[in-house]
Amino acid sequence: MNLKTIHNIYFVGIGGIGMSALARYFQANNKNVAGYDKTQTDITNSLVDLGVEIHFSDSVENIKPEFKDSDHTVVVYTPAIPKDNAELNYFKSHGFRVLKRSQVLGLITEDSFCLAVAGTHGKTTTTSILGHLMYECNAPLTAFLGGISENYNSNLILNGSDVTVVEADEFDRSFLTLSPDFACITSMDADHLDVYGDASEMQKTFEDFIKKIKTNGKLFVKNGLPLNGVTYGIEDDSDYSVQNIKIKNGTYVFDVKTPKMVLENLQFNLPGRHNLSNALIALAMAVEYGCPHQQLANALASYKGVKRRFTYHIKTDDLVYVDDYAHHPEEINAVHQAVREMHPDKKVLAVFQPHLFSRTQDFADDFAKSLAQFDELMLLDIYPAREQPIRGITSKWLLGKISNKNKQLVSKTNLLAKIHESKAQVILTIGAGDIGEQVKHIKKEFSIAS
Repeated sequence: MNLKTIHNIYFVGIGGIGMSALARYFQANNKNVAGYDKTQTDITNSLVDLGVEIHFSDSVENIKPEFKDSDHTVVVYTPAIPKDNAELNYFKSHGFRVLKRSQVLGLITEDSFCLAVAGTHGKTTTTSILGHLMYECNAPLTAFLGGISENYNSNLILNGSDVTVVEADEFDRSFLTLSPDFACITSMDADHLDVYGDASEMQKTFEDFIKKIKTNGKLFVKNGLPLNGVTYGIEDDSDYSVQNIKIKNGTYVFDVKTPKMVLENLQFNLPGRHNLSNALIALAMAVEYGCPHQQLANALASYKGVKRRFTYHIKTDDLVYVDDYAHHPEEINAVHQAVREMHPDKKVLAVFQPHLFSRTQDFADDFAKSLAQFDELMLLDIYPAREQPIRGITSKWLLGKISNKNKQLVSKTNLLAKIHESKAQVILTIGAGDIGEQVKHIKKEFSIAS
């Protein structure tokens, strides 16, 4: 299918982070874009500001006549849309070309030099860093991000179409629609077992993704993964390795050993060794692409991060408030490492909203260990997302597994009051559900208090 010949693009679930990036892309390329989502958010508001028409009631009557022309309309949907969605079923039953988000991304990237970032953790931050590095080096790129970049206040970076930088999502095997020139794998920890069944099946799918790399392409892998490629790591013997790490005024200063030379005194502002690792692989891919070293160094130092990835909302001597998207035990461990490194000797309160009943069930013991590391813990109810409840799998059940005695269940209605009762000097909100909607309330309440 040649997307250049299509005029109308209709999105079912337009407010999703990946879907909205595609909507921005098509709007920027002068397509007629519209869509449906069940909830009005900051993301949908920003699309409306760009001229995209969006409605929030699932009804075929809300679809404008021009988008009911099957010859000139492509419909894009997210797997998160329920099977009984009236609009999606209308398009499927009336002969429209109906594609998953990942299929459209595959079509966009197939004629470009594609750099794809895969892995169960770190995809969004790494993709954002890589997009920023290459933009600052004036590469003719389009970067599709899985989060809102602080540098661009967008999940899309546009500077041309010869190069694409994409987040290669393993959920629902979506990344198998891509055929990248360069690909990296940041991690292969078990996740999405509702899709894969077990960890070995998920690893097999990553191996299938590797086979999609174009002839003469390159694979980059974190040192220690059971894969062959250009390796990267922290203070080890990888092909690309971070060395001589120091922290100066909350900023990492370090050297990078490459296969050909050492880049000295690089600076990076995001906390946590996991973010150093993300920066390293983005740098390695940009170096191998051919970006100039000095421009890369300047770009790395100017990178500001992704919203909801260890985002500071309050940072005073008396109180620190950080919000993070972490929703897997290993991601929570990474957040814990970062906060302890950057704020040693301070009492830390973590407010966590589990994401998905299945993930909570599959990794309950690991969640219990990761969450027990904080000085104080508050648990919100499980965010269901696309799932129906699983009998017996609740936040109360998870709380019972956590060895930390300073723990409690909280609700959104009493959250602010419960935080006020804490003596913590560092507040963390963690999770991939709608806990992000609480951030503005917490920030407002405790900015006044601090």
